[in-house]
Amino acid sequence: MKKAFLTVVSVVLVVSMVFGMTAVTAQAQQSTAQRAGSAVLGGIVTGLLGAINGIFPDAKSFIDKKDFENDTFYGGTEEFLDEPAEGAAWKLGYANTSLVPDDWKSYTYYLGGYIVIENLFTNNVEYVIDDMKARVIAIEDGSGRGVSVFATIDCIGMTNGDIKKIRQALVEKADGKYDFAAINVESTHAHSCIDTEGLWTNLFGKMIKNMPKALFHIGTPEPGTDEKYMTMLYDRVSDAMLEACDSMVTGTMTYARKDIGEQYFDNKNRSSASALMTDMVRLAFTPDDETVDPTYIINMAAHPDVAGLATDFVLDGEAVNTGRQLSGEYPYYMGETLAAAGVNCMFFNGAIAGIYIARGATNDSQPQYWRAEQSARYGQEMAKIALAMTMTLDEIKTGDLKDILYNEEIINKEMAYVEENGGEYTLWCENWEPVEEVDVDPLFNIVIKEVFVPVTNPLIILAGKLNLANYKVLRTGFRKYEICTEIGYIEFGRQLKAVMMPGEVVQDIVAGGSSLTADGSYSGKDFEYAPLVGIFGDEDLICFGLANDAVGYIVPDNDYCMCIAFDHYQELISLGSGVASAVVKGLSEIAEEYAG
Repeated sequence: MKKAFLTVVSVVLVVSMVFGMTAVTAQAQQSTAQRAGSAVLGGIVTGLLGAINGIFPDAKSFIDKKDFENDTFYGGTEEFLDEPAEGAAWKLGYANTSLVPDDWKSYTYYLGGYIVIENLFTNNVEYVIDDMKARVIAIEDGSGRGVSVFATIDCIGMTNGDIKKIRQALVEKADGKYDFAAINVESTHAHSCIDTEGLWTNLFGKMIKNMPKALFHIGTPEPGTDEKYMTMLYDRVSDAMLEACDSMVTGTMTYARKDIGEQYFDNKNRSSASALMTDMVRLAFTPDDETVDPTYIINMAAHPDVAGLATDFVLDGEAVNTGRQLSGEYPYYMGETLAAAGVNCMFFNGAIAGIYIARGATNDSQPQYWRAEQSARYGQEMAKIALAMTMTLDEIKTGDLKDILYNEEIINKEMAYVEENGGEYTLWCENWEPVEEVDVDPLFNIVIKEVFVPVTNPLIILAGKLNLANYKVLRTGFRKYEICTEIGYIEFGRQLKAVMMPGEVVQDIVAGGSSLTADGSYSGKDFEYAPLVGIFGDEDLICFGLANDAVGYIVPDNDYCMCIAFDHYQELISLGSGVASAVVKGLSEIAEEYAG
């Protein structure tokens, strides 16, 4: 969710025309002047957006909270076990599927992640560089508490309303064959895949069509997403889920974790948040049946947002990188590199609110014309780190995977280019230190909890009134709204804990940092909750972001301000000022009940 899109929305709504492109870098300790400036700008933006929003009545789809029924909800394994069940064993199945439609050349699809003036405020797909995938695992521990399914989709985000349709499709296809404990859908947040949220489509055209319908309740406003495409997505993802369930086999699981260094991450868009989570986590499932490929479950935190940025590269007089190319971004290239090593890739992005890829954009001074080439380099290096995490440098250079991990022909070619043209070259395994891995007990606990989140952002309320995103909006009073979203908590054996959060999470909320403090925040007040690592009593707690919903940025309440400037533009794509406390309160209740 980038500044360019927010600027367009501001122009469309005649809001923040003066402030939309302003970005004054905040410091960890915010000055009195910055706070005062934020307050003034925030008040102007909120007032203008609120005035425009107030013109439109509630959509016919809005309902009173008392009438809400949450269907297709799965709460997890219900009972939490402290020890593996008698005769317990890991079972895991894997599947993946392409989500690129066959008719992309003849039918207009739009990419989700960027709408910029260079592309005339549309991002229709002009070319398919690689693939947009869904990756799926089905997992259970032999305790009889049900199968848990996880799908990760290469996309900007999936709302809970669409996720429920995937769940419904899977249950119908399974026809009682499996007892599902949980059915989860995450997003990689790839910025160059087909729009699955509805905010990145033909924005002007749909707003012009929908405004009179919304204003006068004439018919049904056109949905933001493409209904034909979303129906195909529900079908393909649910098919892959069932395939993963059907392919479950027994095996063992190990856990390894490596700090891969700050050079791979860039906290560039919310400097008031000081946390930088630089670990890569790898859960490796090894089937008992040696003919079945192992599966790596990988978690790290960085935006896949490179390929959608246009470049000035011209070939034969024509621009070849307009930013309208479909790409699965670095998760795709991570998966392809792992596949070349005979390993299935299951990727979960983490708390990514202001965190972007670094070094991938530098390319070690290699010639890169397509932005996707930068994404490819980053993904390939992430895969190499995942594969080599427990290897010595000698094993990297001489082992069975040396052609993937340490191809001397490629390395020498890249070094020669730098020597001839200048620049720097940093081998991915320089100063390499392996880490140890441990066995993970065959014990899988998961709980999913419903949380009601207040929607106070007038821009998001307006998007709901115009039917641009698939949220079930609940009325709680006059011009007061909520949505029902989901949070979760997982235990992989006794070795690893993870929280599931439904948006782009500021890392301070998970790991602790300056934006939670009075001195470091816009409001000059402390956030009311401790960081999640403290709440769950585990400094190694990891986060699965954009899980089971896409509610935008999850910003600490005390650092929330609709001012756009001073690194606060992210609030424009957030449900409002109470999201973080609602989510963390729910996770605190889970921790108190289950994570003792």
